Amino acid sequence: MEGMATISKKLKLVEKKVKNEIPRGKAKSNRPWKTPKTKFATIKKTLPRLTFEKKMELRRELRAIKERSKEIKDERKQAAIAKHQRQLESAEKRLANEQRAEIVQVIKNPAKLKRMKKKQIRLIEKRDLSQVKVI
Repeated sequence: MEGMATISKKLKLVEKKVKNEIPRGKAKSNRPWKTPKTKFATIKKTLPRLTFEKKMELRRELRAIKERSKEIKDERKQAAIAKHQRQLESAEKRLANEQRAEIVQVIKNPAKLKRMKKKQIRLIEKRDLSQVKVI
């Protein structure tokens, strides 16, 4: 009799496993990626405690990672500052080169300005003659 009881228990366990392994049909919400919910009792709630050495090792690793990320951020910041500085210097150089390359003609007779059309007057720009080479 005892042999029969154990066999029936085993059969019931196998049936339960088979029942759980039966593939589910299409979800009602039509979202096949949604998995069936598990009971909260099956979720593992606590983790085993770490030893002191493991804790210290984890802390050292975290500290090293943070230091490395800080170094990388600083390097990027320095590179951005250097790039900005180069851009400013090149803009100043470009402006100076443009001013040096300008062809300047001094208008000595102010009556010419009266005779000019509006568009021509708009094109006239004032310059400091001490810095400009006059033709």
